[in-house]
Amino acid sequence: MTMGLLDRARAAARPQVTGSVVGAMGLTLSVEGVPAAVGDLVEVNPSPQGGLLAEVVAVARERLTCMPLGELSGVHAGARVRATGMPLQVPVGEALLGRVLDGLGRPVDGGPPLDPQSLEFVDLASETPHALTRTRVAEPLTSGVRVLDTMVPLGRGQRLGIFAGSGVGKSTLLAQITRGTDADVRVIGLIGERGREVREFLEENLGEEGMARTVVVVATSDEPPLVRLKAAFVATRIAEGFRDQGRDVLLTMDSITRTAMAQREVGLSAGEPPATRGYPPSVFAMMPKLLEKAGTASVGSITGLYTVLVDGDDHNEPIADTARSILDGHVVLTRKLATAGHFPAIDVLESISRVATAVVPPAQMADAREVRRLMGALRDVKELIEIGAYQAGTDPLVDRARQLAPAIESFLQQPTGELTPAGDSWAWLNRIVRS
Repeated sequence: MTMGLLDRARAAARPQVTGSVVGAMGLTLSVEGVPAAVGDLVEVNPSPQGGLLAEVVAVARERLTCMPLGELSGVHAGARVRATGMPLQVPVGEALLGRVLDGLGRPVDGGPPLDPQSLEFVDLASETPHALTRTRVAEPLTSGVRVLDTMVPLGRGQRLGIFAGSGVGKSTLLAQITRGTDADVRVIGLIGERGREVREFLEENLGEEGMARTVVVVATSDEPPLVRLKAAFVATRIAEGFRDQGRDVLLTMDSITRTAMAQREVGLSAGEPPATRGYPPSVFAMMPKLLEKAGTASVGSITGLYTVLVDGDDHNEPIADTARSILDGHVVLTRKLATAGHFPAIDVLESISRVATAVVPPAQMADAREVRRLMGALRDVKELIEIGAYQAGTDPLVDRARQLAPAIESFLQQPTGELTPAGDSWAWLNRIVRS
């Protein structure tokens, strides 16, 4: 019997202690008469079909402050409350592959119920690997996207941010990477997404073949803020379970910004003061706790890809700035490229991978640097060229960049359904540089 089953058996054997709701305001419930610790779950209006679950977020002498993991409709003063005696637990294990779960780790795909015998139920809270027990990022992770595999190369255990405004192609790029990766297992967290897009993402972007080695955790934008917040940690905890087996996991989360917004709602409801642009301090404490869980460990790895929805295309707004300072690299998507039909709309000169030199041989890195040098030279004189002020022969580097620009442009663009092996991408890039 696993530890999760033992914990639940002990919790079921404890004497039932009930209290009552004494108040409800905003996103919080006040409960009296129930002994519980911060992080424990309580059940409001318990019944055989299951009542409303709420998490204890603050305690006083005789009163608990709880945040519901569902709708408060119908909850009244005096409603009975039962202590569960344990925090939220989530399933981990091989049986989750191919399944779609909600923000609390429950199946929502219409499939069979999760079998406790084939899964392990663990606490949502987990220890982040110590810095000195992490192995170094030294192996590349193929994405199938040419511009990423060469100009912004990924490493197994790296954490990369995809920064863009709304409607620029973050989710589409994420789906393309998910299909093309050579990771053992893929865990996808869709946090605060439009309900319409979820099925479209699963059926069109992943398909049956893609789902076979994928676990999807979904919390749409209409879910309570605590459920959206928990969904990010549930997806990460499931990925940690596979990493602990020694697997290489690709964890994609769309988006870290909506996770931060959920934490903002939770924090403000709990009485925190708004700080930077209305975000309370707990948001900036939550982000490193979540993002640092990905990466390498003593065994296995979690490569984390996190989309960051920049507010008003401002790449220096608080959430984007904080994420960029924590992550091991960033990919910037621009609206200018997207509206011009350039997909993926990656601004190569503004994107960087901090592990590139560790996962790419020097000869290949030299090719990538040369292409960056050519693109940078062309960008510097772009306005002069447009007004006809640049004379050919003035700068040999610019002349070469103008000559190779169509080939570079063709290399950087890639249809959404097309995947290119990393070896072919590097060979293509080398032909451009040596032409």
